[in-house]
Amino acid sequence: MMKLIQNIDVYAPQHLGKKDVLTINDKIVKIKDAGSISAEGFLSETEIINGEGLLLTPGFIDSHVHVLGGGGEGGFANRTPEATMEGLTKFGVTTVVGCLGTDGIGRDMCALVAKTKGLNEQGMSAYCYTGSYQIPVRTLTDSIVKDIMMIQEIIGTGEIAISDHRSSQPTFEEFARVVADTRLGGVLSGKAGIVNVHLGDSPRCLDLIERVVDETEIPASQILPTHINRNEMLFGKSIEYALKGGAVDFTGNEDIDYWETICDEVRVCNGIKRMLDAGVNPDRMTISSDGQGSLPMYSSDGEFLGMGVGQSSCLLKEVKECVFKTEIPLEIAYFYFLAHLPQAFAQLVNKLHFYIEGDRQVRVLVCRIDSPAHIEINICSVLKEHSRYARCAVLKYRPVIVQLVFTQIILSIVKHLAYRD
Repeated sequence: MMKLIQNIDVYAPQHLGKKDVLTINDKIVKIKDAGSISAEGFLSETEIINGEGLLLTPGFIDSHVHVLGGGGEGGFANRTPEATMEGLTKFGVTTVVGCLGTDGIGRDMCALVAKTKGLNEQGMSAYCYTGSYQIPVRTLTDSIVKDIMMIQEIIGTGEIAISDHRSSQPTFEEFARVVADTRLGGVLSGKAGIVNVHLGDSPRCLDLIERVVDETEIPASQILPTHINRNEMLFGKSIEYALKGGAVDFTGNEDIDYWETICDEVRVCNGIKRMLDAGVNPDRMTISSDGQGSLPMYSSDGEFLGMGVGQSSCLLKEVKECVFKTEIPLEIAYFYFLAHLPQAFAQLVNKLHFYIEGDRQVRVLVCRIDSPAHIEINICSVLKEHSRYARCAVLKYRPVIVQLVFTQIILSIVKHLAYRD
């Protein structure tokens, strides 16, 4: 099925301007200047979509999601629910990397790979890490290298916990061996081969990561520390690490207004602005949701107090806050939500830009200039037809001078835009 979107404003994520975009089945096959693609002749059966007033962008790549659910701290009743395809796509996430967390027993690698395969069958682009918090890593096969080489969905190791009371308290040698094996698996398979590292609240911060970078031949690009904004001390250390060329991953938070009242977590938009002001290369920053992960609360004595659940919806909120609270231009803010690290995720998925024969994962942001600027984002239901799931999200905005004001999500416009055969 052919679809022609005419005169649409394209962000890829850099601003390309008004374009005509031709899709065939699940692929973008041509992007030309507006008015240059005609539906006449062999395109006569093409569905025409008027893109006037719309923005076309890539879908989010969420590189840290507990697709099997997370939690377990405090007992079995505190396990969080699994992620669903509908729950991810309705927030604009079209590519996901699944991981295990604290619990690598009640949830294991066999179940994680099966869940990842299921998401792929439903139309997502889904990948996963091998392992969980613990070292030694519990793999699906008999080694990290073999998991990455022989299991298509596995692209690295994680989330390995350090500087956290729930970690296995790995030594430097143990941690370095995990990173080395992961890199080797990536080299031999042509995959990312990165280690996704959970950072806890300990004052040791990134010490094991920094030692690997300083004392071995392994490049910093093989390691992606996440949750760097969980407290002020860790964030300060992360700025120093990023200035030396290390990659860092922010964790979005749907309820940051609450968490700021009980701890010193750094709001994502403020953290990005601070890193940019400090001179950190924008290429070294990404943002993920920690979706379906548990958000346990502990007393100063380590006593479990309660738990929240991470939400993929936070990514849309963080885009909005980057634009409004810190006045980061949309094309720059959006860049951080695409897991773009060249040495890492560029080998995982080639979805950073719209290319000829590019990926089907697109989003449309819809403009309605008569909408009041203050309306909050509402999330639409997943779009589907004949059990084929549309791989896009629709988001309204209005231009205000040089800013974009996001408003209400709608359900129409792209009902048939993209689907998987």
